[in-house]
Amino acid sequence: MPSACDSLIEDIEDMVSSTDPTPNERQSARKSIVPRSRKKNESLINEELQADSLIPGTQKIWMKTWGCSHNNSDGEYMAGQLAASGYKMTDDPTDADLWVLNSCTVKNPAEDHFRNSIKKALEQQKKVVVAGCVPQAQPRMDYLKGLSIIGVQQIDRVVEVVDEAVKGHSVRLLGQKKDGGRRLGGARLDLPKIRKNPLIEIISINTGCLNACTYCKTKHARGDLASYPIEELVERARQSFQEGVCEIWLTSEDTGAYGRDIGTDLPTLLWRLVEEIPEGAMLRLGMTNPPYILEHLEEMAKILNHPRVYAFLHVPVQSASDSVLMDMKREYCIDDFKKVVDFLKERVPGVTIATDLICGFPGETEEDFQETINMVKLYRFPSLFINQFYPRPGTPAAKMEQVPAHVKKQRTKELSQLFHSYNPYDHKVGERQHVLVTEESFDAQYYVSHNKFYEQVLVPKRAEFKGKMIEVDIYEAGKHFLKGRPVEESKPFTPSIAAPLRKGEVSGLMQVNTHTNTCTPHLQHGNTIPHIYSVQMSMYPSQTSRIFGCMVHNPIQRR
Repeated sequence: MPSACDSLIEDIEDMVSSTDPTPNERQSARKSIVPRSRKKNESLINEELQADSLIPGTQKIWMKTWGCSHNNSDGEYMAGQLAASGYKMTDDPTDADLWVLNSCTVKNPAEDHFRNSIKKALEQQKKVVVAGCVPQAQPRMDYLKGLSIIGVQQIDRVVEVVDEAVKGHSVRLLGQKKDGGRRLGGARLDLPKIRKNPLIEIISINTGCLNACTYCKTKHARGDLASYPIEELVERARQSFQEGVCEIWLTSEDTGAYGRDIGTDLPTLLWRLVEEIPEGAMLRLGMTNPPYILEHLEEMAKILNHPRVYAFLHVPVQSASDSVLMDMKREYCIDDFKKVVDFLKERVPGVTIATDLICGFPGETEEDFQETINMVKLYRFPSLFINQFYPRPGTPAAKMEQVPAHVKKQRTKELSQLFHSYNPYDHKVGERQHVLVTEESFDAQYYVSHNKFYEQVLVPKRAEFKGKMIEVDIYEAGKHFLKGRPVEESKPFTPSIAAPLRKGEVSGLMQVNTHTNTCTPHLQHGNTIPHIYSVQMSMYPSQTSRIFGCMVHNPIQRR
């Protein structure tokens, strides 16, 4: 919200005048300063601290994230930085002073929820910072006026934006990160984060994509492909395992396109990551579009057969009609998709192929839709994401002649009925499987685990199973799950090389060495990972990290 004087700060740099000292000048002026403890004034021991309520870092923050795994990873990074800077993250929105709303722009309903949350926050007189793909793609939307925005490539500066929002300023950081003119993958991977699930690390391997699908709004926000270097990704995975993670998810807008902008490819990355995965821990691959997986089918089959990689791949097809695919500009035909599926099913026995379908894309005829129906009947996908088409503002598809709403609705219903007409897991009953237990079921009655094929297996809720690989006998199958009974003579296996962080604990924080006044990362086994942060002065006092009395990470320094 604007301050009382209605000053609108378009960017954080606008706060600095030409007469202010530079960061280097501030740093050199403090070279001889050594931190030391002060003796407490006895007369103040019992005196209650009277702090200004607008001092940044003293407020409670509630964060809400919509959308994909990439967005969830961004949300975890933002929460970690805010907590490391002194803010208290809360699960109760009514108790929070400020809401961080991390949006998704894929479908109209997701943006509607985002817009309604902003309205609700303002009605409750909460300060608001918006993030994610919606404000990045359309920062001038009326309902975003006066709000602070953190761009999808600027999440490493979320503390600055929240600090200023707390003080009543409106700050917008929407720039791209570049190095020598080359677009970078985004914020650094070594930032602190709060994992939603301490056992699962979500790693974004690249941002953006190479496609120009006519229905996609995400491209407007995430842009063209920009990949992280392999060494940075391997280092992030290594740190995660040293913090007790037992499952890694790779995510991006298109994992199959990884590396094409930096002279490498997805299989090369995966073989490097596999070397870091402890026995019993697992790696899950993210979504890949058909064009970029076709040339790597042989290597991908070998990787999916690896015992520490889930035999699971999400390959969106969107439609089985070549005519519709052409209008979508998907850059493949239905035979390409079938080649991917058929090859992997042959070379990776039992592999799970998940896919996406859009019902009612502009120009889709009844014959086009029947081709999609026939494909689902052929493959009987165990995991199918069915989406009714929503025209997103600013996309070419929004300007095309639309299929009537009632037709879109009917096709979505028909496809959903087909999907629910078959049970993909019935033949699994009676099997003995090894499963990795990572979370609790929505009804809190079971623990959720996954077998080699990333099929959901519900197991008894016993504390000793959490984060462990256990052996079970499958005794029941549902539409979306299996149920497993633990094998009595089998003992749970612990894949983690360290105890996991507690829920809500910040990953990658540093401890201060009081003898040397230096900072090192805090890990369970005393290991240190270099270069987690650079120990520097911040340009603004309010941006200095408020943890352990040590100033870490200069958020102004851009990559």
